[in-house]
Order: sequence, then C-alpha cells, then structure tokens
Amino acid sequence: MKMAMAEEEEEYDQGVVVCDASIGTHWWWATGSAAQLGWGIFSFKRGYSGQCNLMPLRAFGVASLFVGAGASASIAALKASGIHKVEDLMEVGANIRNALGVRPRRARDE
Repeated sequence: MKMAMAEEEEEYDQGVVVCDASIGTHWWWATGSAAQLGWGIFSFKRGYSGQCNLMPLRAFGVASLFVGAGASASIAALKASGIHKVEDLMEVGANIRNALGVRPRRARDE
C-alpha cells in the first residue's frame, strides 16, 4: 500500500494524471461538511434544556460543528480544484496576482 502511494506521488510529480479512487475524495469532504452544518443548525435551533452549568460545553460543541463544517468545506474546495500541495496554492496565488497586475511577492529576507 505504501509503495503504491509512493508510485502515485511519483507519477503525479512527473505530470502524469493518476486515475484512481482518490479523485472523488472531495465529495466525501463536501458530504461531511454538509452533515456537520446540518447537525449544527439542528442543535442550535433545538436549544438547551439540561442543567445550566453545562451550557458552555453545549455552546462550545455547537460552535465546533460550525467551525468544522467550514474547514471541511474549504478542504473539499481545494481538493475539487486540484490543489494538493502548498506549492500548488502558491502557484494559484501568483497567477491571481499576475492577472490583477500586482507585482510578484519577494521573500522577506532579501
């Protein structure tokens, strides 16, 4: 299994598109995000009817569902757009700056 993953990464680095089951993983992230968001909205609307000293714990749990839904949606968007590495994201940023006519960023230690 580990060898197969290394071969896939090697093929990806060489610019070869690897056709395997990991292509559709962004749907799992999107589904998880929708489930967390739905559960968070349901929990928020239902309110709290237990002991009042546990209310902060309940509020933290509901807030965590909303934050988790946002994080899962972000990962789904990145995976769906084909961004798999930090270098890919930096390249997208450089392309956006170039399209807007902004000068390229330089390293701070120069």
